Amino acid sequence: MAPNEDAAPVAKGTIATMKQSWTDLFRWRQRVAITNEYGETTTEWQSPEPLQNPVKLFVQLSARDWVFFLVGLAAWTADAFDFHALSIQTVKLAAYYDTTKTNVTTAITLTLLLRSVGAAFFGLAGDKFGRKWPMVINMIVLGLLQIATIYSATFQQFLAVRSLFGLFMGGVYGNAIAMALENCPVNARGLMSGILQQGYSFGYVLAACANLGVGGSTESWKTVFWIAAGLSIAVGLIRICFPESQQFLAAKRAGKPKVTPAAFFRETRAMLAKEWRMCIYCVILMTWFNYYSHTSQDSYTTFLLTQKEFKNAAASRGSIIMKVGACVGGTIIGYLSQFVGRRRAMVGAALISGCLIPAWILPTGEPSLSASGFFMQFFVQGAWGVIPIHLNELSPPAFRSSFPGITYQVGNMISSPSAQIVNAISESHHVRVASGDRVEAYGPTMGVATAIIAVGIAVTAALGPEKRGSRFETTAPAGAEQDVVVKRRESGSEDAYESEGQLEKGSEAKLEKA
Repeated sequence: MAPNEDAAPVAKGTIATMKQSWTDLFRWRQRVAITNEYGETTTEWQSPEPLQNPVKLFVQLSARDWVFFLVGLAAWTADAFDFHALSIQTVKLAAYYDTTKTNVTTAITLTLLLRSVGAAFFGLAGDKFGRKWPMVINMIVLGLLQIATIYSATFQQFLAVRSLFGLFMGGVYGNAIAMALENCPVNARGLMSGILQQGYSFGYVLAACANLGVGGSTESWKTVFWIAAGLSIAVGLIRICFPESQQFLAAKRAGKPKVTPAAFFRETRAMLAKEWRMCIYCVILMTWFNYYSHTSQDSYTTFLLTQKEFKNAAASRGSIIMKVGACVGGTIIGYLSQFVGRRRAMVGAALISGCLIPAWILPTGEPSLSASGFFMQFFVQGAWGVIPIHLNELSPPAFRSSFPGITYQVGNMISSPSAQIVNAISESHHVRVASGDRVEAYGPTMGVATAIIAVGIAVTAALGPEKRGSRFETTAPAGAEQDVVVKRRESGSEDAYESEGQLEKGSEAKLEKA
């Protein structure tokens, strides 16, 4: 491999970063900022490492690493099952509560709207107190709220419980991906990120299998919710049996045995002041991505039942095959992103999915719709497979639990009306199908919206930053460094202000490190 060449420094400012990112997208080598132990930063072009045998990458993870990864994957899968237990049973719930499908999707909007609040609270708790207990509380309460949903006697009670459900659901993602990926070797992150993200798709597959198993009767939705409740509570109880993240404990010991709330929030404010552009960019990116997934999948079962006039069993089979494609695509494209780059992988997958839209909505038979659904979600979730590690690499190092979770869930909040918008437009417009019936226009609505979103993702990713290969394993917990300065001031140490300057310099170096 050719030696690394010196490169111009990473651009500062919004327009300069966009221009540099666009130019770098078409250059195979990646611009990487290297910070040494003295806080001195240089920039060079680095060639990506050749793709390695996935089995060899798996072997690099220790037994402890696998435990943390699998528990994070299980939590994310249970979270997705909980959510999709509602979205794939919209028709049943509309019949049960004697309301429209659009009204039922109000529950999806409320859940997504309030997830950002839970993401902020539990993400900050994960950065301060560790990954274990915030996740345990999250999962057990989610299970209890699924049970409360079953016993909601009126539609108003149903909406109230689903709103509360969203608060606790929002806390899962950030802690799950931080716990699962923070100990992964650098060259295995793309593959493991792709696998982890597919916990969401796997949760959908499990929910669709449960829906297929219970049949199409109106009351059967409750059985799926019982299964979801048991899965969430089980994951919470399993998490109790394993210790706190060793990486979190090691970083905490290296920084300071105890981090005070005041120091934590001082460093949080400093991070936001420095990284506000990155925060806004990640929120925009995650808004596009959340519209992408919710528009293309939340109403897909309803599309098959309503516009394609499938029975419950056929619609469930089509949904299962669609999300199997998502699991496969997310894993493969996440793995390839380690070599081709995070942004190239996202841009390519988004554009290909846009080209597949006609084949996704126009066929009429179950085999053809299942095949096109498989490949559509292969690329939709293929782009998503890059997201967990991409957000972790873009995150300020001490905030890897809160930053990905908050940006993801704020994007979710902004895109929360997506399913409701699709249902409202589809129910107010009709198309004539081969049988001669006039049916609600789910296909055209989903197709046009997904095409717009795919282009938006491609443009946003192409103009945004990338920090593939960033190293953040030894960063102290948020607040640890600020706490050192405060304690020195309280003790009257003469070098407190000098230490503060050194710590600020070191913190800036960590935040800029790629």
